[in-house]
Formats: sequence, structure tokens, C-alpha cells
Amino acid sequence: MGIKLIKISTLYFVIGVSLGYYMSVAHNYELTGVHVHINLLGWTALTLAGLIYHTFPNLANSKLAKWHFWLHNLGLPIMMIALASLILTGNTALTAAIATGATLTVLGIYIFAYNVWANLKSE
Repeated sequence: MGIKLIKISTLYFVIGVSLGYYMSVAHNYELTGVHVHINLLGWTALTLAGLIYHTFPNLANSKLAKWHFWLHNLGLPIMMIALASLILTGNTALTAAIATGATLTVLGIYIFAYNVWANLKSE
């Protein structure tokens, strides 16, 4: 689980850095919020979760970890694609998709935090 999350996080890193590079070259920063969220919730958060799961395999082997994995990795792309589309098109109907993706992501993060607090024991 940990290695899988770390590998997925590198995809978010490439996407986030590429988006940042595009914005810099184009001098168009309207997607800054998308860029920041991809780097924070994709690259940074998933890397740290992956390292925690790798270091503490009992956390990774729980059903909570599987719920975290799927909710985070379904919610974040939904939220980011919908947010980018809203910004670029102005279509406010996409707000529901942003909220859905954000809710899935937040639930995944809450589950991750609960898993750490409930199952990480000192030796």
C-alpha cells in the first residue's frame, strides 16, 4: 500500500509541476488553486501517507487504509478536473462535482487520520 501511494504521488508531482511550468511560461495563473491542491493533496499528502504505511505495515493492512486509498484517489482527480473546468469555462454546474470530489477526499483523509490515531501503537 505504501509503495503504491508513493508511486501514485509522483504522477501528481509531475502533473502539478507541469501545470506550474505551463502557467509560468504562459503568464496565466488562473489555475493556481488547482496547481496548489495537486501538489499538496496529491504529491505531498500521498507521499507522506505512503511513507507512514510503509513504515507501519499494520496501518497499511487495515480496511481503513484501503478506504483511505480509494476515497483519496477517486476524490482528488474528480475535484481537480471539475475545478479546472469550472475556472476555464465558468460553468457553475461543475460546483457539484467539485463538492463531490472534495467530500470523497476529505473522508479519505479523515479515515487516514483515524487509522493512525486508533492503530499506531508505541512499541
